[in-house]
Amino acid sequence: MKGIILAGGTGTRLYPLTKVTNKHLLPVGKEPMIFNPIRQLNSAGIHDILIVTSKEHMGEIVRLLGSGEEFGSRFTFKVQDKPRGIAHALALAEQFVDGERMVVILGDNILTHSIRPHVEAFAAQEDGARLLLKKVGEPERFGVAALDEERKMILEIEEKPKHPKSEHAVIGVYMYGPEVFETIRSMKPSDRGELEITSVNNEYVWKGKATYGMVDGEWTDAGTFESYQYANRILFSINNQIKLRD
Repeated sequence: MKGIILAGGTGTRLYPLTKVTNKHLLPVGKEPMIFNPIRQLNSAGIHDILIVTSKEHMGEIVRLLGSGEEFGSRFTFKVQDKPRGIAHALALAEQFVDGERMVVILGDNILTHSIRPHVEAFAAQEDGARLLLKKVGEPERFGVAALDEERKMILEIEEKPKHPKSEHAVIGVYMYGPEVFETIRSMKPSDRGELEITSVNNEYVWKGKATYGMVDGEWTDAGTFESYQYANRILFSINNQIKLRD
């Protein structure tokens, strides 16, 4: 199984911290932010990893990470020339994936507990996607999943709904088979001119092929000053070491 970390974007919500560097290189706890998703993939036994970032920051990312030897991994790098959406960035991974299944993590997603149980569950399912969820206090700020808890399937994903149907946010950890690239090719850009990952996920939902798992421990996306501060707090509390279990 291959790992993909999407670390592009402009980081405008963290400006001026991101004026001269990529958001994913900012320190969180005692390490650069991007180390957490790398450690997550490693904890799940995934060491062949593609990092997709912008052309403005590719040099900094490569200088920090190198070949991956420090992590016992092998890193490949791809440039997303323009910010055309998460799904567009994922599409750049098709040749790297080479027909295998994949675990995709957004580079600003910070988790304290290993995703290994969820990766193992995905490996055991016949096909489709597996999306990770977290119960949150303000679900209207996120993509929210309505669930069939008996069948462990997602029934619907609404992006930032005014009246959420659950408290379960879809976090930035997605697991797909190689058919996801055909799904992306069939998509049209959204009103903001991007290929949206929620549209990709809803294709699996509508086909009845989107399972889910609830993450343990703490989670945040470190994309705002408030969530960045929280990410620092939770990673300092575990000394940046991923918990395999409580």
